[in-house]
This record gives sequence, structure tokens and C-alpha cells, in this order.
Amino acid sequence: MTHSILSRERLLRKDTALRLLRQAVLIFGSIIMVLPFVWMLSTSLKPPTEVISWPPRFIPLHPTLENYQTVFETAPFHLFFLNSLAMASVSTISILLTSTLAGFVFGKYRFPGRGFLFILILATAMVPFETYMIPLYLVMKDLKFINTFPGLVAPYLIMSYGIFFMRQNVIASLPDELIDAARIDGANEWRMYWQLVVPLLRGAMGALGIFAFMQTWAAFIWPLIITSNRQLWTMELGLGMFQFRYSVELGPINAGSMLSILPVLLVFVVLRRNIVRGIALTGMKA
Repeated sequence: MTHSILSRERLLRKDTALRLLRQAVLIFGSIIMVLPFVWMLSTSLKPPTEVISWPPRFIPLHPTLENYQTVFETAPFHLFFLNSLAMASVSTISILLTSTLAGFVFGKYRFPGRGFLFILILATAMVPFETYMIPLYLVMKDLKFINTFPGLVAPYLIMSYGIFFMRQNVIASLPDELIDAARIDGANEWRMYWQLVVPLLRGAMGALGIFAFMQTWAAFIWPLIITSNRQLWTMELGLGMFQFRYSVELGPINAGSMLSILPVLLVFVVLRRNIVRGIALTGMKA
């Protein structure tokens, strides 16, 4: 009896130690991930003399908003912000619509070539953008989409990963019996999509919305290629204005970066609960 109690106590101590170790590792990892953002915020509030001072300081001795003022005086960052917001919003809405529709079709319909077509779509996710950006640019040129908003947002209207993501969620969340019952009640395919599929996939759509918004908001290479008109520049292109041939204005570029990540943080805070559930469902087998 005494031996059993001692064994239980040892197991309890071991379990507690492992739990504390896991928590310590997670806290350490969180600090490492947050540290660059704290440094960016700190640098954005430093005057030029403190930005280049050695040893560097985390907390500014004389905090100032001068860098933020410089950002708006140097370029129309309010316009860049609106361009990025419009581009990311249109892209996110389009990706959610196309991904849920395609995910519903691939998850619940049987038709010849379904498997091959789905694998083909997934294969496009493995192709680096740099390998097809020149042909894409030539297509946009033929369509007269150079220096236009449609040309800017065109590559971000469909996401192959989003199709896979929603297909896995459709399989996990939408039983065939529910679809059969809807058909018996006289619902057509569009009505099933809007009144059955979309409400059941709101959590997954929230998670995918975060990924889509972040991807489009951080786009740099394509906007740089497709636009030469500053009126269509995004935040990422605008931040490049503070990088010169022999120097970089660290204060303003960090201030601009802080302004750039605010919408992404806001979207994450609003939809953060959907991320873990969406990622977990993505890993479920078909």
C-alpha cells in the first residue's frame, strides 16, 4: 500500500515537472517570437541619435512620434494603406468564396477525374511564384491590366491551399446524410451551399480568412512588378521608400512597419479562435 502511494507521488511529481518544462519552453518560444515586434515598436519611438546608439536600448530615453510624422510627410501612406486594405479585402472575400465552393464540390460530389483534378490543384501550391510571374505579367499585359487594380489583385483571387483546407473541413463537418436530407426537402445545390455549407464552415472560413488576408497584405514582388504608378502602391512598396543606396532610415521604416502590421493584428485578434480548430481539421484524413 505504501509502495503504491509512493509510486503515485513519483508519477505526480514527474507529470508536474514535465508540465512545468513544457510551459517554460512555450513561454521562452513566445518571448523569442514577440521580441522582434517589441524592438520594432521601440525603434519607431526613438529619435535618430538613439536609433544608432551603442549599446542599443530597448526602452527609448526620449520617446518621440517624429518617425510616424516623417512617414506621412514623406509619402501618401494613407493612400498606400487604403490600397493594401482594398487589395487584401477583395482577395480574402474571393478566396473564401472560391475555396468553399471548390471544397464543397471536391468533398461531396463524385465525377470523373475528380482525384486527378484535385491533385493538379494541390500541385500548383508547390510551384514558386517566381517561376511563373513573367508569364503572368505577359498575360496581364495582353489584358491591359498593367497599372490597374484588377491586375494588382488578380494572382490573389484563388488559393489552392484554401481549396484543400475547405475540402478537409467539408468532409469533417458535413455528413452525407445532412446533404441527402436537404435534397429530400427540395433544396437545390446553391441553396445547400448558402444555407448549409457556409453556416457550418464559419469557423474554418475565419481561419482561412486570416491566412488569405496575411498573404495578400504582405505581397511585395507582384505589386512591384505590375505597378509603376505610385497611386496604386501598397504599404509594402511604400516602406521601400526609406531604403536608400547606402543607408536605411531605421526610425521611419520601423514606424511604417508598425502601421503596416496593425490590420493583420486586428484580423488575428478578431478571428484567432478559428485558427487552431481550422489547422486541426486540415490534418484530418479524407
